[in-house]
Amino acid sequence: MSEYILTLAADFGVPLLFCVTLLSCLALPVPSSLLMLASGGFAATGDLSLWAVAAAAFCGAVIGDNLGYWIARRLGDRLSDWLAAHPKRAKLRDRSEGFMAKWGGSSVFFSCWLVAPLGPYINYVSGLSKFHWPRFALWGMAGEVFWVSIYVGLGYVFADQISEVSSLLGNLSGLIVAFVAVIGLGFWLIKATRARAKTQTGNASDGPHI
Repeated sequence: MSEYILTLAADFGVPLLFCVTLLSCLALPVPSSLLMLASGGFAATGDLSLWAVAAAAFCGAVIGDNLGYWIARRLGDRLSDWLAAHPKRAKLRDRSEGFMAKWGGSSVFFSCWLVAPLGPYINYVSGLSKFHWPRFALWGMAGEVFWVSIYVGLGYVFADQISEVSSLLGNLSGLIVAFVAVIGLGFWLIKATRARAKTQTGNASDGPHI
């Protein structure tokens, strides 16, 4: 797989990187992170321009983020029903909702690079909830600067070890998402417990008076 991505990066370069980063922000299964690493590696050898690679990845990601937001905002319930019909996607959407409930606007920033697997679903959840678009766009652009800088930069620095770096980052990303899911579940349980306690207290106070 890694050799195939390297071949694609060498043959199609910057335009392919733009398209792939855009599609990845719509939750399509494309190897955007690996392609950024590979493109960074080719920039290190002089086969591609570093600035062109960074600009293509950034612009594709920002357009993809905002396209996902507006698709969700326009489609609303239809998109929500489609996500619910696919268990894996529904699970990621639920995690994203919990993440947004805890971190608010900054969740858009962190989902771009720290918990990247949740990123496309944060975009959709933001659109479904009609989160203020200018805030969404600004948080997203800030986050994509980190995402592009990390992956293109690592590809540039470790041009001879693309596969190893990709594997390491993939494992780390999975661990972070699992950690966030545990925190989100704990946050939800605390809220549910408090709500139940309030309900029980209210029922007791409404009991018969002597």
